[in-house]
Amino acid sequence: MGSVRAAVLLVLSVAGAATVLWVAWRAQPQVDASATSRATTEPAVAARADGGDPGAPDEPRDGRDAGAPPELADGGSPAASGWLLGTSSAHKTGGLTRWLTTLDHKDIGLLYLAFATVAFLWGGTDAMMMRTELFVPSVTVWDAHTYNALFTMHGLTMLFLFGTPVLAGFGNYVLPLLIGADDMAFPRINAIAFWLLVPSLVLLRAGLLTDMLGHALVGGGLAGLGEQLLSLAPPATGWTFYTPLSTSLELPTVSVVLLGLHLSGLSALMAAINFIVTIFVERDVPWRDLDIFSWAMLTQAGLILFAFPLLGSALLMLLLDRTFGTTFFAVAGGTPILWQHLFWFFGHPEVYILVLPPMGLVSLILPKFAGRKLFGFKFVVYSTLAIGVLSFGVWAHHMFTTGIDPRLQASFMAVSIAIAVPSAVKVFNWITTMYHGTVRLTAPMLFCIGGVGTFIVGGVTGVFLAAIPIDLLLHDTYYVVGHFHFIIMGLISYAVFAAVYYWYPLVVGRHTNHALSVAHFTLTTVGITLAFGAMMIMGNDGLPRRYAAYPAEFAPLQQVATLGAVLIALGVAVWLFNLVQSYRMGDPVTTDDPWNLRDHGDRRTAEWDELPFRED
Repeated sequence: MGSVRAAVLLVLSVAGAATVLWVAWRAQPQVDASATSRATTEPAVAARADGGDPGAPDEPRDGRDAGAPPELADGGSPAASGWLLGTSSAHKTGGLTRWLTTLDHKDIGLLYLAFATVAFLWGGTDAMMMRTELFVPSVTVWDAHTYNALFTMHGLTMLFLFGTPVLAGFGNYVLPLLIGADDMAFPRINAIAFWLLVPSLVLLRAGLLTDMLGHALVGGGLAGLGEQLLSLAPPATGWTFYTPLSTSLELPTVSVVLLGLHLSGLSALMAAINFIVTIFVERDVPWRDLDIFSWAMLTQAGLILFAFPLLGSALLMLLLDRTFGTTFFAVAGGTPILWQHLFWFFGHPEVYILVLPPMGLVSLILPKFAGRKLFGFKFVVYSTLAIGVLSFGVWAHHMFTTGIDPRLQASFMAVSIAIAVPSAVKVFNWITTMYHGTVRLTAPMLFCIGGVGTFIVGGVTGVFLAAIPIDLLLHDTYYVVGHFHFIIMGLISYAVFAAVYYWYPLVVGRHTNHALSVAHFTLTTVGITLAFGAMMIMGNDGLPRRYAAYPAEFAPLQQVATLGAVLIALGVAVWLFNLVQSYRMGDPVTTDDPWNLRDHGDRRTAEWDELPFRED
């Protein structure tokens, strides 16, 4: 019955998201006739809907008559055309064919972002299903296997199908514009890297889909077919696939998921090579003028180049153990600890693969609304490179409880504490950039500030976990979950939301609604504080993670955490509504400086030159 309930909640979640999008699409703008008449005779002085300054009245930028609509280079109109402003072009095919065959870096970037959004919503649904079970101490909503499968799928989906692709999406769309390149160095490889993610998603999520469909068929009278699908139950190994459980579990879907992970790794590797070659070969700016986001993407690509091949090799060895009886990770042959070494040698650089580009986004966007240049630009670049190097020397701090040599433990503890230094450099530089600055609390700036705050909490709590005596007490407790999510759901999601709001006028040609953006920020911030703050308190009191049942005394804190998760989900619903509604009827962009950066020090970067409006 647990899978049936999971299917029902999944259907309700999809229906809820569809309802939000439908309401946003069908909403009609409220037009004030008197305001319309005044707008024809008076200059526009109201604050922009997305929180930008009112600035000067919008004027034609290319010498056309004042009454003429601003036209795009290819003859379109940003306010009236159905195309995305930054990707419309006369020579492109239309409809579905365009998106299936495109090699344009902007289109591929948007495909990455759309794919990552679907994965984010699906992985978030897994999290809400887990929080539903954890609302009460006993196992009542799902069964234990379904809970473990949800935990496994949530981790894999968010890390491999949301975190890495969403950053590749921003990199594909913006990075060539920032460095003056016409496109990515290898457009076809760029397209292949994206399309590999689609079968990866299918293979990773196949177990839950077949399980839910099997229960539906059994309930509908097709017991024979339903039982066959039920034999393909979702894996419940945990997203780390620790051996010997992952080698001994007789579920074919474990091998299917491993193949899906391998495809996602190949996709990330091809994208990383493309970014490296693009920055080195296609760059039209000198190294000293390279922007901080491009530096972060270059460092991330270097980490992927060294980390993901190791993951691919470990996955193949695990598949050989499962399929052909080899003994790479068997107790009698190799050792299960070898899997942990290989996995975490990839796994901890993976954390910085996910974190470094968001750090670059914050470093790029935050100064633009602080009215100052990024303080200590070179030190931020050096700290980015230092994190990339040090990230390969900290993997065994995940293994302090496995009985490895204490001398090795001490060396990994030292490096784990040392890596906090370049991270702290970034935080101090962000704060100093805002100090004595002219801070404008636009939507992107709110999320940048929120990302800095959550990163401080997640980073400081991580320093405690780097100390061996403390880690021995807190290992595998909810404290680790809270710390990790303050980084992942804190800094990463905040930076992604900031980038979406910041570049939305560039891509769509319209402004988002500032009031809805503030509501999104408020719900997300309160939700993250409640959800993961409660987890850290529970972990500090010794509650182990990864269990569907728990002692009754922890129920109030678990319910607070569930309330926080609900607030985060409401914030995401507001975000989706804002994007869709703004696409249909947001204030049109009529200038090549939609954030009024020129009036605050001319901190514009090259991507805004893609807007069709130019200064006289």
